[in-house]
Amino acid sequence: MMVRTTFAGFGGQGVLLMGYVLAHGAMLKGLNVTYLPAYGAEMRGGTANCTVTLSDEEIASPVASQPDILVAMNAPSLERFEPTVKPGGLIFVNASLIEVSPQRSDVSEVRVDAVKLAREVGSDRAANMVMLGALVGKTGMLEVEEAVRGMAEATKGKEKFFDLNKAAIERGAAFICEGR
Repeated sequence: MMVRTTFAGFGGQGVLLMGYVLAHGAMLKGLNVTYLPAYGAEMRGGTANCTVTLSDEEIASPVASQPDILVAMNAPSLERFEPTVKPGGLIFVNASLIEVSPQRSDVSEVRVDAVKLAREVGSDRAANMVMLGALVGKTGMLEVEEAVRGMAEATKGKEKFFDLNKAAIERGAAFICEGR
């Protein structure tokens, strides 16, 4: 099993943290992991993306020219990375900011109103953890509890956000279970 995921959005949306949390959760699960971040010079508002590869075997390269999964947090990211997704792949769309759907017919789409769901648990800023919860809920690459443990490990020193992030991950996964 090898799964390559690209997370993409504006700086400040927590795109790199989503990948970092997934990577930590997978490491704690005993999987081999690569995490490859890329971002513009701006701290907020610029572009940011990262690729996370999870595998039960050795990973030869962290580069994922054709990811299995794309998590697009904004429209420019969907436009830029949609063509790279492997045929038969899965695209998670932040429906709070993206009105259009992927143009390709050979991929599946999961629309998540991440900001609305994040508000339900207490803060718009938790939209990234809602999307991560939806990702693990839909794919099963990690159990929700493993994602929460990964978040706790990845955010050491910022424990005051633990309860909010945990609730957001759980809400994203619950959204998928609700069949929406």
